[in-house]
Amino acid sequence: MDFERENFDLSGPLHLTCVQWDNAHHRMSVAASLVQAVYILERDRQEKRKDQNALALPWWAFFHFQLLRPLVDDVDSSIFGAIFEFKPPLSPRNDTLYRSPRYVIAFRGTLTKQHSVSRDIELDIHFIQQGLHQTSRSTIALNAVRNMVATVGDSNVWLAGHSLGSAMALLTGKTLAQTGTFVESFLFNPPFVSAPIERIKDERVKHGIRFAGSVITAGLTLAMKAKQQQQGKQPLQQGKQPQQQKDLCVASFDALAAWVPGLFVNPSDHICSEYIGYFEHRRKMEEIGAGFIERLATQNSLGGLVMSAFGKESEALHLIPSASMTVNVIPARDFREAHGIHQWWQPDLRVERKLYKYK
Repeated sequence: MDFERENFDLSGPLHLTCVQWDNAHHRMSVAASLVQAVYILERDRQEKRKDQNALALPWWAFFHFQLLRPLVDDVDSSIFGAIFEFKPPLSPRNDTLYRSPRYVIAFRGTLTKQHSVSRDIELDIHFIQQGLHQTSRSTIALNAVRNMVATVGDSNVWLAGHSLGSAMALLTGKTLAQTGTFVESFLFNPPFVSAPIERIKDERVKHGIRFAGSVITAGLTLAMKAKQQQQGKQPLQQGKQPQQQKDLCVASFDALAAWVPGLFVNPSDHICSEYIGYFEHRRKMEEIGAGFIERLATQNSLGGLVMSAFGKESEALHLIPSASMTVNVIPARDFREAHGIHQWWQPDLRVERKLYKYK
């Protein structure tokens, strides 16, 4: 089964013989295939598959990409990402090439194989604890993207990732967006740490739980800010006045609004499905006139507030104001199918797309 899923000729998007770069399905399929290429690069390394026995090459070569270099974890030497360069044919008959990327930086998710699983799970735990930004792998990823963007410009670079890899891409994209650098991003099955509220069928109960959570989070946010101001413990950044520092968190969140990452979500995947409720709840709160509460709630997480109260730094990656969300509406047979990367290049895929932009 693993060989079949890793072999491009058996499970790849062979139907995409001519990529139309202005076609959303084609762009999604190529980005997902390059993420799969990173998975297979690491599997080739683990299985010592080389030359004609290696399986990774077709996953990028089919779309006229070349492997510029892999990104290697400094702890276990596993390949967790790769930089691909687009090399279209010299005589292209494709008037959509202006929408293509020059480079794609892709990140894989967790591999449950003995050579990499311990490090991947360690990073999964860091993500759950809102500390992925403090890991050496995230530093390697961020430096690679920053260097590429500095060389060729943000409009020529795509980010792509799946599962843990999408968290890595999201962290990198958010960090750059806060400085005004916006990289087009394809985040497949991005993890969202939360109780599985989206799986509740009763819409009134679901909305009630989310509303209560928003009120609690907003209330705690206001209480903590008031306490910090009262006790005079609000930390100052060099060169900032107290009032300026107080608004830094809000300004940072507002700066993200112009960045619209692509989220690719399956409702049957409890790892990522909460993104559906996250953005829909924001819309409903705006409609009922409770936008102020939700603006506070979406800039903070309960876990992050608790950690902050104990003086610990955290980064809740799911807190983003904008997204272009693509939802796979085909019922999944099981969790593996719902969370898998293969679903995103199927020719019979049916999706719903929504654009969310808030501050």
